[in-house]
Formats: sequence, structure tokens, C-alpha cells
Amino acid sequence: MTWLSLVTGKTYRLLSEAEYEYAARARTTTAYPWGHEIGKNNAVCDGCGSEWDKKRPAPVGSFAPNRFGLYDMAGNVFEWTEERWHVNYTNAPKDGSAWLAENGGDCKSRVVRGGSWGGTPDNLRSANRSRDTTDIRLSSLGFRVARTLLGP
Repeated sequence: MTWLSLVTGKTYRLLSEAEYEYAARARTTTAYPWGHEIGKNNAVCDGCGSEWDKKRPAPVGSFAPNRFGLYDMAGNVFEWTEERWHVNYTNAPKDGSAWLAENGGDCKSRVVRGGSWGGTPDNLRSANRSRDTTDIRLSSLGFRVARTLLGP
């Protein structure tokens, strides 16, 4: 993201885990942004009822956006967050910022969210979290960039 920031003159970053869940939920309280059940053709995963299930990521925008207008927050690929892996949220920042201080966190692993095309429907739940080491490269793992906007 350093390259993108240099080219555009704007600062880009990964979302914090809290930002990701907020964006994925889009003010819902259900397991998935569209309801309590996985349903059919809402996302791509192993059992989501799409033509891409357990084969590959779907083209971006193949499914309806969530209530915030964001696409593919559930399924397609797991997405990196800026967050270091912690087993629970004890001592996590209260303001939604990324938890980078070690405090028992694993500096080699980061939190991934959203589920993937090869995973099961429970991995797509808005509250689901997982981790990967930062040196791994997988077709089921990607990222979403964020930009902090300054208020009025």
C-alpha cells in the first residue's frame, strides 16, 4: 500500500478487524449480512449455491452488495486485516483501531476475515475470525484497502 499511497498522494491501509466486521455487518445483527441462513447464491463458498462454489473466486460484484453498498464482504476470499492475532479481545483498543501492540499477540500472524470460495458457510459469518501467517500466499486470501477520510 506504500506504492499506492505514493502514486495517488493519499494514504491507504488495511482495515482493522473492528472496521472489517462493521463494514461486513452493515448494521445487521444476523449471522450473514443478508440474514440468518447462508441461502443460495449470496456468496461463493463450499455450499453457497453459486456456480463458483469450491472452484475459484467469483468475479467482483457477482452478488448483491450489502446495505453499505460493499461487495464480497462474505465469501470469495479471506481478507487480511491490519490486526495482529490475539485469541480474544481482552485489552483490545476500544476505538476500533488495529491492535498492533504485542500484549501476547502473535506478531507473525494477522487476522483474516470474510471466508473464502473453498471454505464452509460458517466461515462466512460476520463474526467469524481466523488467522494466517504473513508469509503465506493463497488463491483464497486477498485484501481490501481503506483510506481514512478526514471529517469536516
